Formats: sequence, C-alpha cells, structure tokens
Amino acid sequence: MLNMLGTIAHDLALAPPTEDAVRFSTAGALPSAFAVTEIAAVSIAAAGIAIADLLEQQTGEHHSVQVDRRLSAFWFASSLRPRGWQVPPLWDPIAGDYQTRDGWIRLHTNAPHHRAVAERVLGPASDRETMARQVLGWSAGELEDAIVESGGCAAQMRGCQDWSNHPQGLAVNAEPLIHRQTFASDSRRLWTGNPGRPLAGVRVLDLTRILAGPTATRLLAGFGAEVLRIDPPGWDEPGVAAEVTLGKRCARLDLHSTADRAVFERLLREADILVHGYRADALERLGYGDEQRRQLNPGLIDVSLNAYGWSGPWRLRRGFDSLVQMSTGIAHEGMRWQQASRPVPLPVQALDHATGYLMAAAAIRGLSERLASGAGSQARLSLARTAKWLVEQGTVSADLPLAAETVDDLDAWPEQTAWGPARRLKPPLRVTGTPLKWDWPASGLGSATAVWL
Repeated sequence: MLNMLGTIAHDLALAPPTEDAVRFSTAGALPSAFAVTEIAAVSIAAAGIAIADLLEQQTGEHHSVQVDRRLSAFWFASSLRPRGWQVPPLWDPIAGDYQTRDGWIRLHTNAPHHRAVAERVLGPASDRETMARQVLGWSAGELEDAIVESGGCAAQMRGCQDWSNHPQGLAVNAEPLIHRQTFASDSRRLWTGNPGRPLAGVRVLDLTRILAGPTATRLLAGFGAEVLRIDPPGWDEPGVAAEVTLGKRCARLDLHSTADRAVFERLLREADILVHGYRADALERLGYGDEQRRQLNPGLIDVSLNAYGWSGPWRLRRGFDSLVQMSTGIAHEGMRWQQASRPVPLPVQALDHATGYLMAAAAIRGLSERLASGAGSQARLSLARTAKWLVEQGTVSADLPLAAETVDDLDAWPEQTAWGPARRLKPPLRVTGTPLKWDWPASGLGSATAVWL
C-alpha cells in the first residue's frame, strides 16, 4: 500500500512515505473485485501524511501515521450508529439499475428534479416495476443521452475497455489523480494551530453536497478547522446529513439574491480554504469563476471536485459515485467477478469517500504551502479519475472477511445529533499526538447563521 500512497505523495509534492512513517493495521477486506479496503486505508493515510508534514513544518517534530484498515472500510460505509431513531433511506424508490433492450443503465433520481427528468423522458412511475417496463423499450445509449440532455442523471453500463476507448475516458484518464497549481501572492498567514489541533483557526467554506466533498470537510473539522457549510434554500440530504455534517455549522444562502451574495463574498474573502463540488461551470455562471474567486481572496486554497473530470466532452456532465461506477467499467467488472446477471457495484461508495479524503489531503497541503510562502493554490479531483486509480490496482483474489463490528469499535461518548443520540465509530486515522475529534455534533442543513465565529 505504500506504493499506492507514494502516487498520492507525488501529486501533493510530499516526500515518499516510509514504513516507519506510515503503518497500516488489521487484516481482512470488503468483498469486491477491486482493492476497495486498500484505497480506503490509503486515501485516509494521505490526509494523515499531509497533517504530519504540516506539523513537522511548524514544530520541527516528526509525527507518525497509523491507519486501521478495518475501521477505514467501515467509515467508507457509515460512521454513525443512531440510538432510538433511524436515518432516512439513502435512495429514492425508483433509483437503481434497469435492463434496456441492449444492456443496463442506472437512473439516479434522489433529487426531486432529477426524478422529474427521468419521468418526463420515460413516463410517470410510482414503483420500480413500472419504471422497468418503460426502460425496457429503450437502448441504453439512447436513454442515457435523452436523460442527460434533459438535465437528469443516468449512466449506461460500460466495460473497462469501452471506457478506456471512450472520448471522456481518454480525457480523464490522462489527468493526474490530484491536479494542483499554486499562485504567487502576499497572503502569508501565521499558524494558529497546535500539535493537538493543527487546523485550529483555519476557516473552511464548504460548498459541497453528497458525498465526496462533505467527507473532505468533515475530516478537516476533525483536525480543528472551523467549517461553515452553505446550501441553497430548499436543499436537503436526509439520507446522509447526519453522517457528513459532523463538526460543521450549516447555513443557507441564495446566490441569486443581492444581499446573500454580499454575505457570501465576505465569507469567501475571510476564508482560508474553499471546498466545492458543483459542476465545473456552476460557480462561473453565478459570477464566481476561478478568476473572480482569486480576486476576492488571492491566498485562497481552492479545492474542487467534478464527477467525470476536468477535460473532455463530459466535463460538465452531472454525476455521482454510482453512475461513475457504471460508466467506467467497475460495475461491469463486478458483474463478471460474481458471475451475476446484473451490474455489481462496489460494496461501498468508495469513489466518493476516497476522493473526499484526497481532497482533504490537498487542502492541508495547500495550507502548508501558504504558511511557508503566502501562495494561494488550487486542487482539482474527480470521481472518474479516482475510478482509474482504483482500477489500476487490478482485481483482487478472495481475502479474509473483515471482523464484525463490536461495541469496542465505538467512541465511548454519545453524540447528541440534531436527530437524536448516536454513537460514532472510532476514527480510523491516528497521527501521533493529534487525535481526530469534532467540536460540533451533526446538525441539520440551514441550522446556523452564515457568519464566521
């Protein structure tokens, strides 16, 4: 796994990690055709080595990194264990994989407006059986095009080789895993952290949604950053909010409103890190493109996510982890691995989680550079490029299953979330003398005011 971590260290301009600096513990793996448990542990370790590098830069002291592979895999599913209440279902009733007349397609209908597009193209459907009959009359490629062109979300199942030969596959596979740039500026800031809370005093403006971006900012909050998440009016994520808002305050702004734009611009000027996961042109259309953000805050550490990459014909396409798995051949390879008759996804949304931890690592690395030189920076990542990283590790033979979760895997103290009490899994990452801990319980979207503390 050190070789996998070395790839990330290279993109982050960090020294290659050694066995003494990074240790992985526990055996076993999630059942998958791919090295899902390994990328879980390695992506989390990447954030650890970025924190260790920051601490060494500021204190001169070496900090080792330890990652529990088993807990990493569990966190890639869910860290939250409610007590006396239930998390709402993650998936809309008609979301999922459907057989067309010449293959398979996945419809992503979790957001009401995405479901509306699917029903506008295919006809109303109150259940999966009705939708299945309607999908069967289409070819996979024609239906994918029709839904995407109408503003919805869908992905035809392709094989790995088909994706490698596809114009978008060719484009995104040529991109680096983490594409980084620095921008000279006179924005040097003093380190306001300490060995126990290395990101204390760091302001993170969070413009992300399900699921990679919120994973990144949750990790930053765990090391002490002040994370302020901004959502538009009416947006909700009932299936994941309790999972990903840990350690954050969550507010709402309407960026079509003059008054709210003024608030947003003030927040952006005073932020250290901006993390966003909208499509590549979304902020630009709102008047906050790359150049405008840099003018507002020359020293900004700008970390962004796109589903299908930053070049090629699909760079503006809507996408989610489950769709990218279908497009890039992962679900097809899973089907072959299980000798199944339908697509077999990864056992967890590993592209989202892995990309999220890599985004966090890039943000921390950007902070180290700004502390040293005053430079601002930009980092770009994508689910499709993370998919290539996973596929590059090859398919894996059967491994021992992970040991079942026990009460000893849970934090000792309950978390009083906005929905009720819960327990969290213990963090999978340990940096010497720097525990992961969160100052705020999970909170509802829009429950706070859009101000820095």
